[in-house]
Amino acid sequence: MTTPNELRLLPWSGPGDKPCYLSTDDPDGYMSRLADNIEAVQLDTASDLLEEVSEALDNQDTSLDEMRCLVQELAGALRDILRVARSRGRLLAMSDRRESAY
Repeated sequence: MTTPNELRLLPWSGPGDKPCYLSTDDPDGYMSRLADNIEAVQLDTASDLLEEVSEALDNQDTSLDEMRCLVQELAGALRDILRVARSRGRLLAMSDRRESAY
């Protein structure tokens, strides 16, 4: 089984917005694949939202309410992407440690 510093940070949070972690020896297991798929969706969503925000900024007719809504969505996407980046950074660090052990 994995050690506490090898837990995978999952791309969703638990009650009270607390982080969720996965402990597994199988990177191809159901939960690992589910997390990978959700991360991919989050990255795609952030990319689409960035495009939408760029268009809204270029449009002089975008209302303040529309911009507020976009900023809220952008903040949520940024929160998701930061979680993905932290998770992947941890996974890379674990992989580096495993490779240097051999």
